[in-house]
Amino acid sequence: MASSSEQQQQAASTPSPAPSDSVQSNSWERVERKFSNKSASEYFDPCQDFADRSLKCMKRNAFDREMCHDYFQAYRDCKKQWLTQKKRAS
Repeated sequence: MASSSEQQQQAASTPSPAPSDSVQSNSWERVERKFSNKSASEYFDPCQDFADRSLKCMKRNAFDREMCHDYFQAYRDCKKQWLTQKKRAS
């Protein structure tokens, strides 16, 4: 069992969090809260999933475009449909 002088020595050697750490933590919490409560932007791209899949395909196939043609076409089709809907809405 540790004596009281050993406990005091351990407590003194343990660094306490700097005030800037707590300020940084609080500012991150505010930013995170603001980001997670953000409403959908009018510039939201519903085809982003298709874009991500095509990039993953490119990486997986050593950037051979021929191997990922279907992914590119799916993205083009999605984008075309989305833009058509936007034009009709306006």
